[in-house]
Amino acid sequence: MKIGILGGSFNPIHTGHVRMAVEVCEQLELDRVDLVPAKEPPHKNGADMLPFKLRLDMVDRAIGDIPGLGANPIEGRRSGPSFTCDTLTCYRSEQPETEFHFILGASTFLELPDWRRGLDIPNMASLVVVNRWEAAGEVTGFINTHWPNAVQEELGLWQFPEGHSIRLLGIPRLDIKGGHLRRCWLERRCLSLLVPPGVEALLEERADEIEQYWGIRS
Repeated sequence: MKIGILGGSFNPIHTGHVRMAVEVCEQLELDRVDLVPAKEPPHKNGADMLPFKLRLDMVDRAIGDIPGLGANPIEGRRSGPSFTCDTLTCYRSEQPETEFHFILGASTFLELPDWRRGLDIPNMASLVVVNRWEAAGEVTGFINTHWPNAVQEELGLWQFPEGHSIRLLGIPRLDIKGGHLRRCWLERRCLSLLVPPGVEALLEERADEIEQYWGIRS
């Protein structure tokens, strides 16, 4: 089995996240892509972070019945910060025969040295780096610097001797930011096409709870 893993704070999940998961699932012919909300995002600990269960409910609403997508609450079972290295270790221990593909944007990929055991992640899963083909030269230099044993087999594909890979994947770019969505919601602006319909409905259904974190609506 081949599974993609797309993590994030998902505060809230938006159309760009869902489309990214669909594109990777289809282009790499994966069996499934799991969207994994972080319980305690290590780099985003602001007061505006919605509770984990609410963000997980949003992910469920966002993916609906889209084929090949799932929501995994794996990080909700651990205490402390949600480090990717720990999540991948859990996946590998629970499904040792599965081929894993960790999905991230190019700018995030270039930040891996700042993550806990970030440069070890290619030892745990293959990496799928999406969106920024214009950053291909920067990505290439980064790979050559940090993983000199990775062999470039073709344009946008590097292979490690141990079997994992790094792949640059072009997908439709939807530059949607969580902070912008939160401001739009507070200002009662339309979120149509920015978030999936199920998420838009949930934001209204649980507005009183969300107000406590995102601010008082005018």
